[in-house]
Amino acid sequence: MLSLRIRIFLSMIVLIIMASVILASISIFQFKNEAKEYHQERLERNENAVKQHINFILSTTTYPLTSGNLDLIFKDKIHELAHIHNIEINIYSLDGKLLKSSKESFSVDKVAPPIPKYILKLVRSSIEKRYVDIKTIDGKKNRSAFSQIKDDKFKPLGILNLPYVEDDGYYENELKSFLIRLGQVYAFMLIIAFAFAYFLSSYITKSLKTISDKLSETSLNQKNEKIVLEANSKEINLLIKAYNGMVDELEKSAIKLAQSEREEAWREMAKQVAHEIKNPLTPMRLTVQSFQRKFDPTDPNVKQKMNDYSETLIQQIDTMSAVASAFSNFASMPAQQNETLNVVAVVELAMDIFNEDYIVFQSDSPEIISKIDRTQLIRIITNLAKNAIQSIPEQQEHKSVVVRIKKEANNVLITVSDNGIGIQPKDINRIFEPKFTTKSSGMGLGLGIIKNIIENYKGTITFETEFGKGTTFIVSLPIINT
Repeated sequence: MLSLRIRIFLSMIVLIIMASVILASISIFQFKNEAKEYHQERLERNENAVKQHINFILSTTTYPLTSGNLDLIFKDKIHELAHIHNIEINIYSLDGKLLKSSKESFSVDKVAPPIPKYILKLVRSSIEKRYVDIKTIDGKKNRSAFSQIKDDKFKPLGILNLPYVEDDGYYENELKSFLIRLGQVYAFMLIIAFAFAYFLSSYITKSLKTISDKLSETSLNQKNEKIVLEANSKEINLLIKAYNGMVDELEKSAIKLAQSEREEAWREMAKQVAHEIKNPLTPMRLTVQSFQRKFDPTDPNVKQKMNDYSETLIQQIDTMSAVASAFSNFASMPAQQNETLNVVAVVELAMDIFNEDYIVFQSDSPEIISKIDRTQLIRIITNLAKNAIQSIPEQQEHKSVVVRIKKEANNVLITVSDNGIGIQPKDINRIFEPKFTTKSSGMGLGLGIIKNIIENYKGTITFETEFGKGTTFIVSLPIINT
């Protein structure tokens, strides 16, 4: 979420900076265009004003209006013109030779450079008989306007030249002032944007964090809560709606899955029970058939044979009864009859039924008080201890079963360790299946039953094993104090 907030924050700042750069670039471009248009218009205004004054002088002069008389006509007038219009004025003949100039130190002589021929050609070929030559000298742009001087009958007499040096100092100062003000405005806007972007990103990511937290807590094995949140963003509301819809679908799927798992478990259990019941039926059938064929009332050992026959049938019937009892115990667990007791004392008492001298009981504390069902606790311990004993081969020389109990935070930990044959890797994931067993007899319901008991108490049962070296089962039960 932090990275998303930073991305939103930086995105807004970048947009503001980009906007300021674009605006500054447009402003600079606009100022340059305005300066260019200003100088063009100013030169045209000066040129029109000078030409009007020249036309007035030509209309009032006593000299004949010829090209050769231009230097005489403007001998005394050119400086007056330049002073009135505050601009340098040069008058050239039609072939480009300088006749008169308003420069104080300049006199008409043959050394003065003539107008370049390409300029003369451009002036003659243009519609307005005018051309503006633009050059950059010492970093400054110089404009020089050339236009024809005509008499009252529009006959060309000479060429008027008005040099003009562009002075952008005013516009540069204006541009500099504008950019400073723009920078100040955007600096202020940037500070406002920092605060706005922070609060906006926090607002957006708050909703997303809520959704993220809910998603991380979502599980098929629990009741998932819907998100109760009304965001201003349409997209976030759609995301919340999609999540809540997913929660509904998950709940439906969980119900279907649980039902399917229960049905599958009962089907497997029914198969196992049927198999276990069929096992004693076969020897019972064979015994009855054998007795039917071989029964002889006159046999002196008939009483002994009847006793053997009866014992065989009773043994098989007991086996079937044990199967039915085990299945009944697993199918309908008795209700919990919780009582306040010392867990250590109950576990130690449960271990007293075992006569094996290699069984050791250890406890870190003489007393761990909790509220729990005594019968079910004994059932857990005896089942695990019995499994530990049965996992050790009869011929094994050194045997060891250690039952430890200790308190850890708000839980009581019970471990049952043995140095038996351990569990093969291929069987590890099936060890708690109701019908699974690694023993040659029994239904394999024991671990399934105690796992059910432990989970009813919100506890856990796990194990660590190494094939050929032994197994340790770890039971963790929460301590319930009332």
